[in-house]
Amino acid sequence: MRSAYALATARRRAGLTQRELAARADVAQSVIARLEAGRVNPRVDTLTHLLRACGWDLELAPRHGEGLDRSAIRRLRRLSPRERLQAAAADAAGIASLERAARA
Repeated sequence: MRSAYALATARRRAGLTQRELAARADVAQSVIARLEAGRVNPRVDTLTHLLRACGWDLELAPRHGEGLDRSAIRRLRRLSPRERLQAAAADAAGIASLERAARA
């Protein structure tokens, strides 16, 4: 995450000027300017405080693609298109069978 971009975006979406945000967060306007310009990296609690003053929050989320087991993807990529279709049909039949069993 780029803190400069996140802060500037949150501030603009809140309809605030740098001076208005500074007043809400009780910091100098020059601090907001330096942060948004990317000249300094804020501490997490500082960024959280400023984002909350804009009505936003800092939230952790997993990175896309992290923690995935790519072995199944590699295995499927080695199959021909016909083999992939056959595997998909077999999977669909298995799912249908499970659904019938669950209804019974």
